[in-house]
Amino acid sequence: MHRSRAATLRRRYNLAFLLHNGTISRMKARKAQLSVTTLIERHPAVGLLGPRQVGKTTLALEIAEHRPSVYLDLESPSDRAKLSEPELYFAGHAGKLVILDEIQRVPELFQVLRGVIDGRRRAGQRTGQFLVLGSATGDLLRQSSESLAGRIAYRELTPFLADEVGGAKALDDLWVRGGFPGSWLARNDADSMEWRMAFIRTYLERDVPQLGPRIPAETLRRFWTMLAHEQGGLFNASKVAGALGLSGQTVARYLDLMTDLLLVRRLAPWAANAGKRLVRSPKVYVRDSGIVHALLGLPTMDAVLGHPVAGQSWEGMVVENLIAAAPGGTTAWFYRTSAGAEVDLVLDLPGRVRWAVEIKRTLSPKLSHGFHYAKSDLKPKAGWVVYPGAERYPLAPGVEVISLPDLMRELRGL
Repeated sequence: MHRSRAATLRRRYNLAFLLHNGTISRMKARKAQLSVTTLIERHPAVGLLGPRQVGKTTLALEIAEHRPSVYLDLESPSDRAKLSEPELYFAGHAGKLVILDEIQRVPELFQVLRGVIDGRRRAGQRTGQFLVLGSATGDLLRQSSESLAGRIAYRELTPFLADEVGGAKALDDLWVRGGFPGSWLARNDADSMEWRMAFIRTYLERDVPQLGPRIPAETLRRFWTMLAHEQGGLFNASKVAGALGLSGQTVARYLDLMTDLLLVRRLAPWAANAGKRLVRSPKVYVRDSGIVHALLGLPTMDAVLGHPVAGQSWEGMVVENLIAAAPGGTTAWFYRTSAGAEVDLVLDLPGRVRWAVEIKRTLSPKLSHGFHYAKSDLKPKAGWVVYPGAERYPLAPGVEVISLPDLMRELRGL
């Protein structure tokens, strides 16, 4: 890849790997680059997923500098024009890693990629053919899973995580500002808030319309803000629809869209025991705590702590970090009965291992009777209470109090 082109794109994306003069971004860059490079060396195609501004492009360009590669930004009309005859274009770059950024803009390419990949395999290039980058998962995954089954592996690039930032102050900043590099690495809280408000505005005014749905930006902002107010709550489509003056079907479509854009997580209820009166509605989280706080106008730690959303915002950050740290093949749930017995997060790990996780925003956490009731039903191998302190200690038989970074390290150790 031409170095001046790479440098121009780095300046354009202005991401953490280039902005930060400390060790955190370099550490994350090395870990992510090693992970994606390993997948490239094992599979014909790799899909790198994640929301906008999380660092996908920068990571791809760093990988491109170490192997013969060509990069196409499919949001650029000139780059899309190069693919007017995609088979011919790819044939002209045989033997190279072809990087296709924002692949969801040209979903019809997936059918072409299947034939090209198979042709290159027959010619001896069995791995390292394509790296596709996407900011939306729904249609992207459906298209690729149908067209590229057995040919593509996925990696999600997350914002900064709790076990990457280190230290109590850094963890507090991560909670208040969120993990997006441009927000977390801002010089001060005001600059961080400005970055997040611009991020929200860009999604509403540019990114959503580009994906096709004709949704008024102000309506979608109100919906997004309602989700922030109800962070970690059971999703009630009829309640939200009534507040917005929309139909339940329309609200469900909005939720699907925000989930596909990797901005919202729908956490499914555990429902394996048909004999229990278990809650059936999903819990919904805005995935980045900094975006929660921006939508609610909470720029500082004091503002967050003084708002009723504080506990649920902390819970959402913990849920996101633990799911990100969990090994591949993990399934995440929550447990709640109609009588109020509850576990915030249930992780079904590979090897038929189950963990039950309670999340408390207090330095003196206590367990409810509902947790013990749920634990007797779930029968987890381990129970954990995640809290904002640093000390680790037993709280009850089979249950330990632990910090978020320490529990993430336990998961990564699996």
